Amino acid sequence: MTAIPQGRARRAALVSAMCALVVSGTALTGCSEDPDEGTNGVGKLPAAEIQRKTRAAADSTDAVRLSGNVVTSGRTYKLDMRLNSDGATGSVTAQGATFELLRIGEQLYLKADAGFWSDAGGESGEGKGDAAAADKLNGKFVKVPQGDPSYKKFSGFTDKDVLLDGLLTLHGTLATDGHHEQDGTRTIRITGDKGSGGTLDVSLEGTPYPLRLTRAGGGGTLTFSSWGKDFTLEKPAKDETVDYGRQLPTS
Repeated sequence: MTAIPQGRARRAALVSAMCALVVSGTALTGCSEDPDEGTNGVGKLPAAEIQRKTRAAADSTDAVRLSGNVVTSGRTYKLDMRLNSDGATGSVTAQGATFELLRIGEQLYLKADAGFWSDAGGESGEGKGDAAAADKLNGKFVKVPQGDPSYKKFSGFTDKDVLLDGLLTLHGTLATDGHHEQDGTRTIRITGDKGSGGTLDVSLEGTPYPLRLTRAGGGGTLTFSSWGKDFTLEKPAKDETVDYGRQLPTS
């Protein structure tokens, strides 16, 4: 076996040492590793193709967990929802009030405390302080009639396809904005109009699912997790359910 000349060995060791150095947080030129090595490869694609692939991945998967804030019609909604092809379950917070949503098939339920129902009744003109009605609904799953305005208002938070179709859209010219990380998973970020049209972090590991979205115009920030991890939706027990019997007040 031919021995490696000592001078060459010293130079190789020196280069290795220099490549390990970080100057002001930036690796020395020529020493950085390929950020796409060992990934699913979408980081090397044009931004429009990355968006197409991540939308296809989201559409083809039945289950996801979505959490974060959405600003719509001047109101901020804090969401923590688990969605699948049968419906959804989770919580929504708006204007300081938190309520639970559960949809199984076409049936939508809303569960909140007495304070929520009392405040909602006052805003709808039905008389704030209707303690008897509020107590009846307190902590119960209230069936929301499909013809009620609240059904359309809240069911959108429980429909995976409708919700993602409205959210996973970047506006303006698409571009990539480097490699990042979301909860320990490597991502490639794509932007609309250099970020003013929103940003979306797409997983570089496994299936290219969307992992983090910042909506355009201050429309909120959402994270996506538990892709493909299905769960069972259970109908509330009869003694936990109330038929409101008339139009629901809305908060």
